[in-house]
Amino acid sequence: MTTDTLSDAAFIRYNRQIMLEEMGVQGQLALTNAKVLIVGAGGLGSAAAMYLAAAGVGLVVIADDDEVEISNLQRQVIYREADITHSKAVAACQQLNALNPLIRTRAVQAKLAGLQLEIEVQQADIVLDCSDNWVTRYAVNQACYQHQTPLIVGASIGWRGQLLAFDFRQTSPCYQCVFPLSAETPPQDQNCRSNGVMGPVVGIIGTLQALNAIKTIIDVGEVGFGLLQQFNGLTGKWQQVSVDADSACPVCGLQEQREVV
Repeated sequence: MTTDTLSDAAFIRYNRQIMLEEMGVQGQLALTNAKVLIVGAGGLGSAAAMYLAAAGVGLVVIADDDEVEISNLQRQVIYREADITHSKAVAACQQLNALNPLIRTRAVQAKLAGLQLEIEVQQADIVLDCSDNWVTRYAVNQACYQHQTPLIVGASIGWRGQLLAFDFRQTSPCYQCVFPLSAETPPQDQNCRSNGVMGPVVGIIGTLQALNAIKTIIDVGEVGFGLLQQFNGLTGKWQQVSVDADSACPVCGLQEQREVV
């Protein structure tokens, strides 16, 4: 369901961002009518979800099959001690609803894959990959490419963070172009359990995922599509590398054929 007007309550709540020339009422309406899928409700998903909900994204869908543990609270700031042993997706949605009752949320208590992933991606206007494993990242990338859904990928480990964005509505490289999948040497997951992580670094990347999602939805500014952006929390410095499409990529290598069709 879409709306073409803002309620008085919405206008008051979002007044500070409506004042921005690039946003205005039309931009706020675009957020109100938007559907964002967040895959993974850990540290990245926590930060991204709260800022998207606060900004007034109409529907935030959170997918995660995990439960809250006490060690999560160091960086997954959407949760409270009372949420321990509860579903992350459900607890996160409850916090978002408490933060902003004007939006809608939906919890998916599953590790998205297969047909369920396809359906969720197809229904979304933009997808934020906040997962912590390669299998999910490759699957989300392929589903987003197939359904021409913009994708913003975040990752963080130790003191470092990583941000990538792909606009599959047009010709674009994909995640697998940047990190090719090899059957001989499959990538090894690096996660917080085995490597540790600095909480604010995760928050920085998740917040930027939310910012880029908002800019994509209202079509303003520069999102950095096709850029690999890496952040070093110890030095506070960023590095950016332009990503080229791989003509041999099994996911997007045939995109010229798709355009012809």
